[in-house]
Amino acid sequence: MSDAPEPTAITAPAPERITAGAPLTVGLVAGESSGDTLGAALIHALRAQVPNVKCFGVAGPKMIAAGCEAWASADELSVMGLAEIVRHLPRLLRLRKSLLERFSAARPDVFVGIDSPEFNLGMAKRLKQRGLKTVQYVSPQVWAWRQGRVRTIAEACDLVLCLLPFETDFYSQHAVRAVFVGHPLADQIPLEVDRGEARRALGIESDATVIALLPGSRMGEVERLSADFATAAAWIAERRPGVQFVAPMASARVRAAFEHHLTANGPTITLLDGQAQRALAASDGVIVASGTATLETLLIGRPMVVAYRFSAMTAFLLRTLGLVKVPYFSQPNLLVGRRLVPEFLQEEVSGAALGAALLQEIKDPQHVGELTREFRGVHEVLRRGGAERAASAILDLIRGSSLAGRA
Repeated sequence: MSDAPEPTAITAPAPERITAGAPLTVGLVAGESSGDTLGAALIHALRAQVPNVKCFGVAGPKMIAAGCEAWASADELSVMGLAEIVRHLPRLLRLRKSLLERFSAARPDVFVGIDSPEFNLGMAKRLKQRGLKTVQYVSPQVWAWRQGRVRTIAEACDLVLCLLPFETDFYSQHAVRAVFVGHPLADQIPLEVDRGEARRALGIESDATVIALLPGSRMGEVERLSADFATAAAWIAERRPGVQFVAPMASARVRAAFEHHLTANGPTITLLDGQAQRALAASDGVIVASGTATLETLLIGRPMVVAYRFSAMTAFLLRTLGLVKVPYFSQPNLLVGRRLVPEFLQEEVSGAALGAALLQEIKDPQHVGELTREFRGVHEVLRRGGAERAASAILDLIRGSSLAGRA
């Protein structure tokens, strides 16, 4: 995996409107907890460079704590999958119409859509048509499936901020301005994570074998995966008595859904409210739903098995229309371009398959050491000061626009 070029340095002098007088205004729309985390870090980074920045839009609790005025909650965009989006479409269209009116009236210096591309790209296109600068922070996986969307991205966005290094190559082939900024999680998670400290905090013995279960954060994926994750724990416990299981839950709703699939005669699974990174740090191996948690697991350096199930309708559409263009779906495998960790999709997912694959992953210390070194290399590539680079790229876009307008 080759390193990506450094983002272009900002050399243009800052116009007066960015450094003094009326505040810089930034419209933001973030979906879910991961978008909220990215948005909060971005707000702090923007304020470090331009103290009089004003942010407003769709925000979660972290963005609100960072000073963002919330027009709606990030939870309202917590929808994934083609079929799921169709079911929620009327509500999402009403929300987008309302936001379009408010952003058009407020006229922010830039609109930044954070992840949630199915929602944000349509809004960005309309705002760009109305003369606003638009940014998509977190590239859709357009290089992986539905590649035709790159035309929509080109029409909608003045700039795409990419978290993964190979994404800019795809955009350069389609004349879309894109910058690799690195992943903020790689900055937040240290290169060396203390397993002993994490176990002490969770009350786990230092010599225990610990398996972490992360069935996801969206209700749909949790409902589709929880039974298999619980069965995988039982399968492992039958073959490795004494193994301890921890399962960090993303929310109270997720916890209730996961508990529903636990059986009285199954192994004890310690449920945690949040604390995902601590649970990962304490573990010897992880069974995890595809998504941001797989990247967290990689950055913390733990062997993993990745699983995912779409709804039946989404899976049918993806297969029938041939929309998937890559051989892997998990972030670790996409990042290195080969099968680094076992992954199971749709009907491949079963408790026995997940349990057997994880025991295979953790049984050989030499294999675990090789994985750890591979994960460390990816961590170093992604560790770039992502929020600061994203803020600089956004300000560069605004400054270039301001200077062009004055020329």
